[in-house]
Amino acid sequence: MSHFTTIKTQIKDIEALRSACNELGLALLQSAEARGYYQNKIKGDYVVQLKGPYDIALNKQPDGSFGLTADLWQNHVENEVGQNYGKLLQFYGVHKAMREARKKGHLVRRAQRQDGSIKLTIATI
Repeated sequence: MSHFTTIKTQIKDIEALRSACNELGLALLQSAEARGYYQNKIKGDYVVQLKGPYDIALNKQPDGSFGLTADLWQNHVENEVGQNYGKLLQFYGVHKAMREARKKGHLVRRAQRQDGSIKLTIATI
């Protein structure tokens, strides 16, 4: 019996995702299998290799974005990347915004707030 669940996201920039994974201390593998409950595995175009027993598979959707698929049983994934992938998606958004701003020649300053949120200040040169 499969425990894998897929959510649709707006992840389209794999390099921004790779930067987010690096910041979280996680590897992003290309064309790999994600681990799930017992010996269940699912193929992914990309796989975020977590430190615990489960991983996150990313597969390209018809609209060009990537869906996130993971076995969410016993909160193994949630413990590493936050509820509903929140921490991973937050870091992805930060790195995507920083990459786009820098491509346009802007300066980017990043500050971590006490509540865990991240503030980006983007300025023209």
